[in-house]
Amino acid sequence: MQLMNTESFKILLVDDEPDILEFMEYNLRKEGYQVFTAKNGMEAVEKAKELRPHLIILDIMMPEMDGIEACSTIRSIPELNNTLIAFLTARNEDYSQIAGFDVGGDDFISKPIKPRVLVSRIKGLLRRVGGNAPDDSVRIGDLVIDREKYTVTYKDQELALPRKEFELLSLLISKPGKVFTRDEIMDKVWGDDIIVGDRTIDVHIRKIREKLGDDSIKTIKGVGYKYDQ
Repeated sequence: MQLMNTESFKILLVDDEPDILEFMEYNLRKEGYQVFTAKNGMEAVEKAKELRPHLIILDIMMPEMDGIEACSTIRSIPELNNTLIAFLTARNEDYSQIAGFDVGGDDFISKPIKPRVLVSRIKGLLRRVGGNAPDDSVRIGDLVIDREKYTVTYKDQELALPRKEFELLSLLISKPGKVFTRDEIMDKVWGDDIIVGDRTIDVHIRKIREKLGDDSIKTIKGVGYKYDQ
């Protein structure tokens, strides 16, 4: 599927440093994106509800409401479940990435930012918005996944899954019993353009298991994961 024109994409930039906001806004507008800005987490939540952007670039360290709390709040809003969220941070510690993925973040972009790197990462993230998954529904036991509507129903109750959790679960149930290696999962769900930590898959699997409340996703030690009915 061909990627839509950049003018179709809305990006919300959130940072308490005016220079960084101006830098990112200038470079992304130059690429043709619709760009909006917010100066803190509380403003980001309000603008996200109003704009329903395709992508939010969210600084972690901010006053009033930090990026982790803002992301968690945004993920609790059903109409924003499919919005991509990338954290912008100068902190490279594993725990900050784990916390970010734990609340539903999709990626990290590290400061200082170079224009070409920023544009490349944004294109890589937005390439996934169009998606290339089939538009049919898949039912396995009590689990139903509608790839066209991006919905998951389990035991007749709809579950709120962020985009990456949805894509990961959708991949696993596409071939029940098949063991997907960690490399396969990383390639098919995150792609080559997105750099993530080693614990990314584990964090997302844990969140899916919590929402399903069963042991249908099996860990194959040293290899990867599979879905058993």
